[in-house]
Amino acid sequence: MSEEKQPNPVDIYVGGRLRSRRSLMRMSQQKLADAVGITFQQIQKYERGTNRVSASRLWQFSKILDTSISYFFEHYNEKPGGDTPSFGLADNEQEGFTSDTDVLDKKETLDLIREYYSIPDPKLRKDLFKMIKTMASNMRPDH
Repeated sequence: MSEEKQPNPVDIYVGGRLRSRRSLMRMSQQKLADAVGITFQQIQKYERGTNRVSASRLWQFSKILDTSISYFFEHYNEKPGGDTPSFGLADNEQEGFTSDTDVLDKKETLDLIREYYSIPDPKLRKDLFKMIKTMASNMRPDH
């Protein structure tokens, strides 16, 4: 009787962050794989969390995807009561930043960010950002 080993939650999270960043950079799994000298199937396994990303590979990904290594762990926090230590600075247990419906994991969010940064004029981007903030503020019930 053999039990299938479940991926570690940290590996799943790091893989999801890898997928999000790669997607945001409009890079295919094949292109990322070619850049580090592995197969695209290996990238798929990393992104699903079924294979653990080594420190040296994570460093390669951070350079290729133009981000810091810490990006892959940002906002990671186990649910309270888990047996894995939480990342954070709080002395007491608090709800984590992420959930099953994390807005940063949505395709719509990535598409919006990608389009926003495709606007070449920084002033225009800033004006657009102000407009969106104003619209959101006016939609809140406390306004």
